[in-house]
Amino acid sequence: MGRFTIEGGGFRLDGAEFRLLSGAMHYFRVHPDQWPHRLAMMRAMGLNTVETYVPWNLHEPRPGAYRRLDDLDRFLDAAAAADLHAIVRPGPYICAEWENGGLPSWVTGRLRTSDPEFLAHVDRWFDRLLPRVAARQVTRGGNVLMVQVENEYGSYGTDAAYLRHLADAMRAAGIDVPLFTADGPEDHMLTGGSLPGVLATATFGSDPAGALGTLRRHRPDDPMVCMELWIGWFDHWGRPRVTRDPAESAAVLAELLEAGASVNIYMAHGGTNFGTWAGANRDLVTGAYLPTVTSYDYDAPISESGAATEKFRLFREVLTRYNPAPEPPPAPPVLPPAAVPLTESAALLPLLPALAGPPVARPTPPAFEDLGLDHGLVRYRVEVPGPRGPYPLAVDGLRDRAHVYVDGVRVAVLDPAAGGTEHTEVEVSGPATVELLVESFGRVNYGPRMGERKGVTGGIRHERQYLHGVTAEPLRLGDLRFGEGGDVPFRPGAAAAVPAFFRGTATVEEPADTFLALPGWGHGYVWVNGFCLGRYWSIGPQRTLYVPGPLLRSGDNEIVVLELDAAGEPVVELRPEPDLG
Repeated sequence: MGRFTIEGGGFRLDGAEFRLLSGAMHYFRVHPDQWPHRLAMMRAMGLNTVETYVPWNLHEPRPGAYRRLDDLDRFLDAAAAADLHAIVRPGPYICAEWENGGLPSWVTGRLRTSDPEFLAHVDRWFDRLLPRVAARQVTRGGNVLMVQVENEYGSYGTDAAYLRHLADAMRAAGIDVPLFTADGPEDHMLTGGSLPGVLATATFGSDPAGALGTLRRHRPDDPMVCMELWIGWFDHWGRPRVTRDPAESAAVLAELLEAGASVNIYMAHGGTNFGTWAGANRDLVTGAYLPTVTSYDYDAPISESGAATEKFRLFREVLTRYNPAPEPPPAPPVLPPAAVPLTESAALLPLLPALAGPPVARPTPPAFEDLGLDHGLVRYRVEVPGPRGPYPLAVDGLRDRAHVYVDGVRVAVLDPAAGGTEHTEVEVSGPATVELLVESFGRVNYGPRMGERKGVTGGIRHERQYLHGVTAEPLRLGDLRFGEGGDVPFRPGAAAAVPAFFRGTATVEEPADTFLALPGWGHGYVWVNGFCLGRYWSIGPQRTLYVPGPLLRSGDNEIVVLELDAAGEPVVELRPEPDLG
């Protein structure tokens, strides 16, 4: 059994002085078979600790229905085997550019407050999660050194009773290692997000002297900790790729450590937003919706595919001044370049009744949440009376993209996700049958507009008149089954029109990493052997999807593409290098 304590303005591990040299890696963004390699890379960079969030919505997709709860256990055990201590940030809110900041889409009540309805959900989740964390604390022979109370709460609210409830719940569940909060180094953030008797830490990416000075004014007796040193950044669809100069990042890290502070590098290894888990932001000035791309490479020192970058080399030079490190493991192998023909297809719209089940009829359009749908597609259908028009057809509160069909013919794509507005119009005459195929992107993960609903959240109007009597067919993409006997009846040849599924077979001798590209294609999703890699989109900046080697097998491998906008040549490319813009 061990002890990790705060004494004399610093940390002690089993009585000896200890400085946290930590790096962030999220177990849920990395294939489990690759955890040992990524953790070994972190140790080789000179780190002694790994930090991870815990995404509530991944583990409790529906109330009381839990899955993959042992992922965190196995990850912490893998970290211990790599000679790394651990910091756990269990939320319930995590931000992390993750769908809805980690909060399940079904959670009700006033989010991130002491509202009893919201806290009842949190308490039930913590009852499942926290005993697992407690069992792996250093005080019980494990490697967990610290546990976070919420996340950057000072950027959101001032409900001290909410933070106190979370801290008390953690103590009641047996968490006896130090608790901490993390906030930006601003007076209002530190006062809104910290708790008396709980270590306060800061999150920032530059000016360590200024940030630590602010933190010290608020907490003169606490150890100085940068809980997130932002050494890169994340990307949004349709915006330029964001990178940070390696030498400048390393200089900030060196300055921080020379000041005597502890650090958690965010991110040491970013990984991937597989499936539909990428979050989104709202521009805090204009309100524009900014969905996050599939890659979470983050311009980190360890790339999305686990490769050492120039930033890794420079960070290792800084960190090993304080902590000796072994040599890095070999880089993961990659497949040679190849072209994979897509030889089969299936049109989506004729399949929707069978895939989605009976349509739901409502007077007004139901949001995704009303349909019990977290992410995917919903086809809304409504009749325009006639004779009349042409008049503008307005879709109010659209989240996030809609293909508009009039009497079976696609006439427009309404696209708030690509920079449009939530009030969108197209001219339609009546009588007519209008269909909207609405696709969701990630829910906002930061700021005052968290918890936004998906789908059509207002109404459908012709001129000023609401159109009533709407049917909806929801399709949860995560539930689709491919392969032999799957849900989609593929036929030889290419579909005459999109949206459609396309399928091909990649034959490999020995599984290895690769990067999948769809030049000339528009927007959609890719599955490899039934696993959803995530979204692709021609507006960039990301141009390839990372395919982890463990998803592949020797021999034939199924690749399925769901194209929603415009299919290119029926071929996908497997490349040895990523293209993230």
